Amino acid sequence: MAAAPAPAPNFDLTQPWRLAPAVALRPEAFGALAYHYGNRRLVFLKSPELVALVEALEHYDSAQAAIEDRIAAPQAASYQAALASLAASEVLVVR
Repeated sequence: MAAAPAPAPNFDLTQPWRLAPAVALRPEAFGALAYHYGNRRLVFLKSPELVALVEALEHYDSAQAAIEDRIAAPQAASYQAALASLAASEVLVVR
């Protein structure tokens, strides 16, 4: 099994994150599409579990707390990397 990619260096799991105000999520069978009205990027969230995590982030004190509460430990690194990618795409912002 391949190792999950490391989170981006600027993504701090200890910070409280949320969906950016300029982003809209559109549910899809595979997960969701995230459209950023500011930078006009379209990003694919490739699983319903990732969508649920992104939507729940604002209710946690940190991204790490959200992952620990909602994601099985063996999958945590993959979800950390996914959140880091979403932050790099400006889909997520620090609260």
